[in-house]
Amino acid sequence: MNQVAFTVRMDNSLKNKFEEMCENFGMSMSTAINVFARAVIKQKKIPFDIAYDTNVDLIRAKTIAKELREDAKKNGTADMSLEEINKEIYG
Repeated sequence: MNQVAFTVRMDNSLKNKFEEMCENFGMSMSTAINVFARAVIKQKKIPFDIAYDTNVDLIRAKTIAKELREDAKKNGTADMSLEEINKEIYG
């Protein structure tokens, strides 16, 4: 099997911790990356969950809503009814 090299960029601290963990597992970083690649191919997915914190989205939504309320107050549109808003948007 022909082997090729490729470069991976990562934070130095992350690299050092990863290298230490790999040594604890008795393998090189290269072997660990190969294990990961084989697992992705075999399972046809990333072999672990990748998720995000929904609280981040909630905080972002609240921030946007607050900014919209402040803009409405500045523009004098804060007291508009839903009917007035729809008329403004749709004519």
